[in-house]
Amino acid sequence: MGLLLWLLMERAAAIQQIRDACKAIALQFMKIHPALPHLGDAEMQGDCIKAVHEMTVQLETIKKKVGRLERADESTLL
Repeated sequence: MGLLLWLLMERAAAIQQIRDACKAIALQFMKIHPALPHLGDAEMQGDCIKAVHEMTVQLETIKKKVGRLERADESTLL
C-alpha cells in the first residue's frame, strides 16, 4: 500500500504540473487573438484564429485526459 500511495502522490504532482502548464498556455493564447487585427492581413488573421482554436482544442483534450486519470486515482483510494 505504501508504494501505491507514493505513486499516487507523484502522479498528483505531475497532474498539477500539467494543469498549471495548460492554464499558462491558455492565458498566452488569449493574448494572440486581440493582436491579430493590427497586422492588417485578413487571410493571415483567419488562419491564425483557426490555428489557435485547434491548439485550444488539443489543450482541452490534455486537460480532460488528466482529469480522467485523476478521477481514476481517487476511485482507487476508495
